[in-house]
Amino acid sequence: MEQEQGREILRRLRLKVTPRRLEVMRCLGEEQAYLSAEEVWNRIRPVLGSIGLPTVYRILDELAEAQVVTRIFRSDRTQYYFLCPNQEHHHHFICESCRRVEDVDRCNLDGVAGEIARRSGGLVTSHILQINGVCGECSRLGEGGRGRDAA
Repeated sequence: MEQEQGREILRRLRLKVTPRRLEVMRCLGEEQAYLSAEEVWNRIRPVLGSIGLPTVYRILDELAEAQVVTRIFRSDRTQYYFLCPNQEHHHHFICESCRRVEDVDRCNLDGVAGEIARRSGGLVTSHILQINGVCGECSRLGEGGRGRDAA
């Protein structure tokens, strides 16, 4: 992600444009894969010098709340993040081997949300769908489950 694009996003969100926020966004924007807060922290420390891991978590959380960054859920209980420029309603396919994140623009959950609202007598305000699997490239390479996350 270009720095000016990051500035524009932060201004639109009415967040102060700071070198730390810009660097976190640049770091995530360079990847087509998700990263943990610690991975982001390790990558930006050489650039910024002194920055604490709690600061990185705070920045990631505020960007996730603003829906610029997507939280990725994994069974290892580590929180992962992905910079998602797509601001339209969509979901994600997550490759368990190479960590690539792909947009899934199709959403058929409106009927399910309506049924839940009807049954509960409440109001469904949002939903998140994350589809995990192995991408086509990893499947062709025979890396199903043996990528960077596999132990």
